[in-house]
Amino acid sequence: MLSSLVAAFCAAPLVASATSGYTRSPPVFPSPAGKGAGVWADAYDSARHFVGQMTLEEKVNVTRGFTVSDNVCAGNTGTVPRLGWPGMCLHDAGNGVRATDLVNSYPSALHVGASWDRNLTYERAVHIGLEFKAKGVNVVLGPNAGPLGRTPLGGRNWEGFSVDPYLSGQLNAETIVGHQDAGVIANIKHFIANEQETYRRPYFGVEAVSANVDDKTLHEFYLWPFMDGVRAGVASVMCSYNRINNTYGCENSKLMNGILKTELAFDGFVLLDWNAQHNLESANAGLDMLMPGGGSWGNNLTEAVRNGTVSEDRVTDMTTRILAAWYFLGQNGTNFPVPGIGMKNLTLPHKQVDARIPESRPVILKGAIAGHVLVKNDGALPFKKTPTMLSVYGYDATVPDTKNTDTLFQLGYTSSPEMGQAVLGTEQHFNQAAKGGTIITGGRAGANGPAYIDDPLSAIQHRAKADGTWVNWDLTSSNPEVNAASDACLVFINAISTEGWDRDGLHDDFSDGLVLNVASKCANTIVVIHASGVRLVDQWIDHPNVTATILAHLPGQDSGEALVKLLYGEAVFSGKLPYTLAKNESDYAVYAPCGRGPSNTTDPQCDFTEGVYLDYRHFDDKNITPRYEFGYGLSYTTFNYSALSIEPLDLSPDPHGFSTASSDERLWEVVATVNATITNSGAVAGEEVAQLYLGIPNSPPKQLRGFEKVPLSPEESAEVTFELTRRDLSIWDVVTQGWIVQTGEYAVYVGASSRDIRLTGSIMV
Repeated sequence: MLSSLVAAFCAAPLVASATSGYTRSPPVFPSPAGKGAGVWADAYDSARHFVGQMTLEEKVNVTRGFTVSDNVCAGNTGTVPRLGWPGMCLHDAGNGVRATDLVNSYPSALHVGASWDRNLTYERAVHIGLEFKAKGVNVVLGPNAGPLGRTPLGGRNWEGFSVDPYLSGQLNAETIVGHQDAGVIANIKHFIANEQETYRRPYFGVEAVSANVDDKTLHEFYLWPFMDGVRAGVASVMCSYNRINNTYGCENSKLMNGILKTELAFDGFVLLDWNAQHNLESANAGLDMLMPGGGSWGNNLTEAVRNGTVSEDRVTDMTTRILAAWYFLGQNGTNFPVPGIGMKNLTLPHKQVDARIPESRPVILKGAIAGHVLVKNDGALPFKKTPTMLSVYGYDATVPDTKNTDTLFQLGYTSSPEMGQAVLGTEQHFNQAAKGGTIITGGRAGANGPAYIDDPLSAIQHRAKADGTWVNWDLTSSNPEVNAASDACLVFINAISTEGWDRDGLHDDFSDGLVLNVASKCANTIVVIHASGVRLVDQWIDHPNVTATILAHLPGQDSGEALVKLLYGEAVFSGKLPYTLAKNESDYAVYAPCGRGPSNTTDPQCDFTEGVYLDYRHFDDKNITPRYEFGYGLSYTTFNYSALSIEPLDLSPDPHGFSTASSDERLWEVVATVNATITNSGAVAGEEVAQLYLGIPNSPPKQLRGFEKVPLSPEESAEVTFELTRRDLSIWDVVTQGWIVQTGEYAVYVGASSRDIRLTGSIMV
């Protein structure tokens, strides 16, 4: 346990600057050397022996990026030819290999979050990792634990699994284990509070926005999934572009030295986000690797060692951490390809390096199916009989005009060519609807390369050919004619977003008008939305002719086949929302990203005054009724919940002045188990996501602390067990700088969503 006296000595609190009045991150030095404990022990032994043979110049070479001519990896480290070290290729990103050929487009992280499926998440991560490895990529620049989604307009929210830190943490951990089981280094990002694209980094004389976060909020919300990532053994962490409490993320010794490397005892290496703000002192602050070049270090780091600005021990630790990750993932053996061997300029002659394997195909399709969320169904789905006539409307139903080798392909902009012309750092206002075709991913670094795009209209037509169904379509008109004999009208719209810019809104008038126009003429209108985040539906959701609505998210290359299987009842809906869908923009605790304020300051500040009260925590606290709550999703069957039992184990409150450190194994001990029985009471097989929420004293009314996805045949029952750890019941104590379990009653809620609570109980501490 940590006593308050020891904690006060070890951890400096956030302090306010006398000159600016803004909270600043305190300095924490020196940077702690990696311990190489536990599972890292053998890798550290090998790394220390290898690094011990290096000269200073060779060690520095390992810690920075270099431009090379024989691959198009996003980054390449230096090499050590004298000792036969080949260097490493680093490349984007967590949703699949970007900007290359002969790989697959997997469902994006938001889609995976909507599946609430740990097993599928792990399987996806393994196969993505195997593709990176086949292409000679040592470091996968993912998964994404930040942004979580403080603002629903966040341009990169789709790259993460959920706005909820627990769900995000669970799926980040599964992804890290999967990637690293495949033999590649996972890189959890962006550390930390990187919650908007607007002013995300310094441009044109304006500093990056400062995310001003109090210590309690940082630990209980934004750090939570990173803790899960470190616990899962992640070998690399990426520091972020933004400032945190007025210190740039990659210069922030409090975060890198104090929290990550000391508090969480992280033994891997910290990687600079590409060209992020840094300086020579960043080495002392805990940064271990620069990308994509030498940046402020270059030859200066060697000179800094010689003049005493940076110790050689620090450079040795930087290099050891990097090499330990390399050994940890077994990349020293003969089974790892030449770095970047499959990452070539696609327009120049190159050897075909096919990273795809047959075993990935069912994983891609199952993942695509699982992330679809059915939010409205007035009996329209599944189709009760083979349709005689279907009508298809909307720009999102078909493939983009091109999928070739150009920038649009490389950055995931094939459906929104206007984005491909935009210059980072400039103000842009994109159409929320990507009218150039269906979307299967978002834009820029998190995009991936589809082998093909199975679009909805093509999949529907293939099924129509087999069934003898007549298909009508109009993909361009905002007010199409409708054949009144149609059995169903399917309207396809979308909402795209991208790294570099936040969204302008959560809906668009053209798409909403299209839905209303079709619904006015068709009594069975089914709306399908491919969305990179929250997409409001209140313009039309209550229209009596809108009989079903599907949030199809970003399914990857098997989009069309997945949807058709769901429409025809050959697969079942099991997805649940990983965010809250509000009725109005104003319902969210934070709607828009922070700007420069009325004075047009060059020092933008963003105060996270809402604390941990975001998404459903805010809706519950303020008693706001959402359109569809966090965790909500319909099925083709029904489920009953019964037989709640709660068994507290060795659980007692922490004495006053004491707490449990973040690196203490006791934090992860199971202190209570909760059991419930789930029964499929319907007529068809289905999968239910049973969710457990805790009401922790002096905290939001409910917080997710468990979920289990269980497949059930009709009338079949299964018992689900939720294991609660000490951390799950704890809050962060800013005085002792540790986690404490309070005295009091902890409400236990088990149900089908954050608001559809079926069973209740409590734990007394």
